[in-house]
Amino acid sequence: MSEVFADRRVRLRDRCAAAGSQAALVSRPANVRYLAGGSPTGAVLLLGPDEDVLLCPTAPGGDPADGRLDELLRHAVLPVAGGDPAVAAVDFARKAGAEGLAVEEHHLTVARHRAMGSVAPQLQLADLGGAVEQLRIVKDEDEIACLRIAAEIADQALGELLESILVGRTERHLALELERRLVDHGADGAAFPTSVGTGPNSGRGGHKPSDRRVEEGDFLSVCLGATYRGYRCEIGRTFVIGTTPADWQIDLYDLVFAAQRAGRESLVPGAEYRDVDRAARQIIDAAGHAEAVPPVTGHGVGLEIDEDPQLAPAAMGKLDACVPVTVEPGVHLPGRGGVRIDDTLVVRQEADGGPELLTITTKELLAL
Repeated sequence: MSEVFADRRVRLRDRCAAAGSQAALVSRPANVRYLAGGSPTGAVLLLGPDEDVLLCPTAPGGDPADGRLDELLRHAVLPVAGGDPAVAAVDFARKAGAEGLAVEEHHLTVARHRAMGSVAPQLQLADLGGAVEQLRIVKDEDEIACLRIAAEIADQALGELLESILVGRTERHLALELERRLVDHGADGAAFPTSVGTGPNSGRGGHKPSDRRVEEGDFLSVCLGATYRGYRCEIGRTFVIGTTPADWQIDLYDLVFAAQRAGRESLVPGAEYRDVDRAARQIIDAAGHAEAVPPVTGHGVGLEIDEDPQLAPAAMGKLDACVPVTVEPGVHLPGRGGVRIDDTLVVRQEADGGPELLTITTKELLAL
């Protein structure tokens, strides 16, 4: 894998050189991991004029959750406990003869940026912007393989929960059980806090599980994800508890399912981000639920659960092949509940079969 990380660093260095910076400092943990193979706590990555070095506040502990560091990358541990690797990296760059250093201003605090500038006032600090995040959008097949396994784990955990007795159990209990099952099946952990909503809480994006108990006739909406080797997936499903769904539940479910299917079918290379959003959103809007739709229909996934691209009404840009995204429309009716259906897919060329669905748990409206 060393050549993979080295190639990523070369591509970033080329971008920096084109922008007039001889060196770059990467401090955002997910970006460090993408370029170095791992991200020990507090570590930063310096792409210097002559060599690259990972600076760590303490010796890396080898925690699998931090990733597996590129063995060919130089590592340096700060000699003084409590030092800031980012400040030390500026001094490294100065001694290496760099005149300019691109830094991730969106990740640095003002105080940290000032401390870095005070170490080498003659070193011109420039903004690296989202250069690494842009490199991360298109995944290689090894990254997609990790996402595929993460999705399999999430499907397994959700499938097992659906086979258990649910009536009388709290949202909080179900969420904790799902997260335990993710780990039992080989996940590093949950990709994000698991959301379980019942009755009037169902269908709410980002709902924090409460002590409300599952009741017969409820909508039950679940949104969870697994992390595998740092890569995160997402799945969301909605079910009815213990009885035949009511007519309004069937109608609402069919509406969201149609919107989600339209979003999935629009995932083709070259499609505008906002057109994917529009494909799903216009179906719900036409049914009179415009105010009940989340602001974003989907987003990229990878080393973080919410990456670029954003599938939203005002989003600019076009999809490429090998970009994993979620499609997750939903409708929540205050006081009644709602529906959310969420899949993780990979954009593929039509010749390769079109969008690859990673999360395969049934989207049929089941009565559990």
